[in-house]
Amino acid sequence: MFTISSCKSVLKIKHVNFAISSVVKPLKRNLGSTSYLSKAVASSKPLASNVPTICESNVDHQRIKPLEATLTSAPQKYLLLSKIRLTSLVVMTSLGGYAMAPAPFELSTVLFCSLGTGLLSCAANTINQFHEVPFDAQMARTRNRLLVRSIVTPLHAMGFAGVCALTGTLILYYGVNGLTTSLGLLNVILYTSVYTPLKRISILNTWVGSIVGALPPLMGWAGCTGGLESGAWILAGILYAWQFPHFNALSWNLRPDYSRAGYRMMAVTDPDLCRRTTLRYTAAIMILSCAAPFVNLTNTWFALESLPINGYFLYLGMSVLS
Repeated sequence: MFTISSCKSVLKIKHVNFAISSVVKPLKRNLGSTSYLSKAVASSKPLASNVPTICESNVDHQRIKPLEATLTSAPQKYLLLSKIRLTSLVVMTSLGGYAMAPAPFELSTVLFCSLGTGLLSCAANTINQFHEVPFDAQMARTRNRLLVRSIVTPLHAMGFAGVCALTGTLILYYGVNGLTTSLGLLNVILYTSVYTPLKRISILNTWVGSIVGALPPLMGWAGCTGGLESGAWILAGILYAWQFPHFNALSWNLRPDYSRAGYRMMAVTDPDLCRRTTLRYTAAIMILSCAAPFVNLTNTWFALESLPINGYFLYLGMSVLS
């Protein structure tokens, strides 16, 4: 947790949580065959009903009760596909970037930037769930997702993702600017075609995922100024560094789930590296927070006010080594 205050807007953000997110083919080793996915989409058959999972016996199907799939529940389905809480945090961090940028406030630009960013996040999250059905089915945290339980067909989900991606891109391009649009599309590609398949290949997925988490503030900043000044990179750096203690703590508590599904996470494959990485990037947050006044991102008071908070954060990071 940390606080960001601007010398111009006296903005204070006390909580930044994120996690950030083009339809591409997953790596063959993830789901066995790319032709299977193409066939599933074309046939519009429920994906989960004919996907063999690695450890199907670990999923307690008896405890899962069927959900009603009616027209009145369609909005709720779309919210679940979008991972609306995560999408909301993505939008909030992009707004933080806009608010910290040294340019006049324009309501229309803020609205277009928020809406476009949110729609691209909805698309990325839906595509991510489409790719991970057989693995989500093996994790207690994700085995009740709509695609896993065949409540929504793959074709329906991908159609929704396509509409969100196209609409979000058009809104950002015509309502904001080309740089913001490019950053948004880059984030979708990184999340769906690099981070998602990399989770089952290498622990480097955490570093890629952290880039995804750091891009929304850059989108907001670019939406406000049309460029990326030094302050934008400090802000993005703080968000990038924060992803490591955040996600490492999350994955540490979910080690059995990630291990069962075959995900290559530091907490599973190299616990010592997980601890060291957490400490390093916690220290990086403190350093970047102190550097913020030097690029006129905040005033000196922010660096002073953030020291005790980041100091305690660093103490917690050091405690994981013991």
